[in-house]
Amino acid sequence: MQGARGDIRIQLGVLVVGALLMGIKFLAWHITGSEAILADALESIVNVAAGTFALYSLVLATKPRDLEHPYGHGKVEFISAGIEGALITVAGGAIIVRGVLAFMAGNELHRLGEGIALTAVAGAVNLGMGLLLRHRGRRHHSPTLAAGGTHLISDAWSTVAMLGGLLLIMLTGRTSIDSLFAVAFGLFITHQGVRVLRRAVAGIMDETDMDTAREVIGVLEKARQPDWVDLHNFRVVSFGRALHIDCHVTLPWYYSLERAHQEIEAMEKLVNERGDRPVELFIHMDPCVPSSCSICALKGCPERRAAFHHRVTWDLESALLDKKHGGP
Repeated sequence: MQGARGDIRIQLGVLVVGALLMGIKFLAWHITGSEAILADALESIVNVAAGTFALYSLVLATKPRDLEHPYGHGKVEFISAGIEGALITVAGGAIIVRGVLAFMAGNELHRLGEGIALTAVAGAVNLGMGLLLRHRGRRHHSPTLAAGGTHLISDAWSTVAMLGGLLLIMLTGRTSIDSLFAVAFGLFITHQGVRVLRRAVAGIMDETDMDTAREVIGVLEKARQPDWVDLHNFRVVSFGRALHIDCHVTLPWYYSLERAHQEIEAMEKLVNERGDRPVELFIHMDPCVPSSCSICALKGCPERRAAFHHRVTWDLESALLDKKHGGP
């Protein structure tokens, strides 16, 4: 909870600074009349709008689970990231259209030196905020912060490219370059917006995070006990910062309910000790069947029906399957 509150304070600070940077960029456009600088300024409107919803989503995500939201409110972070991605994509398209129209009509530029200086300061601040948000988002597994950080970093690098174009205009006197850079800038941020939107949709659709699944399965495999016969139907769902995992584990059929529950609790403890984000596990206990004997390494089993043949290694390939393993 403390980390979430820190994220909210950081997002609030980023939102305030973003509004100030937007004003600086529009001032730079007013001074120069540059379409490239205007494109950067228009994209800052997206930064502020998306940042406002991101702040709301971070506040909402901290609310505890209730009867109507038994898995908590973390999914709103994916919605926030999706809205940001959509806004970026739309802004990119608008910038492309305006750049093309400006190229066809021609454009006159003024006081480029002052505009370049103002835009460079704004770009440097954006880069710093983006790196901070992306690091914080990855560390705390916040899709909202990670998406915002990626957006600001891409914005900063596109500003660098735009400044290069403006410097080229100063050296060559060819003002048409300005509109071409505006179009290139629009294409770049459209691409970034689609990427952010794609990741958000993946989270909303509960797409499996293969890296996380591989890590958790690896933890269980490393500490695996002989009576943990099989693992299958392994599923990982992300609810913002929290993970929900459910799977099927095969145990000896003659174990008492208390003994089987102890084994499941041991698995839950292993998974929750592995990292820095809370994990909620729902493990379905399956009793072993005769075909399980060939993959069961438990020695001295009084109910063995077949000789041990091999142990199935728990990895992505084996654990994600929705069926028991067994047979020679």
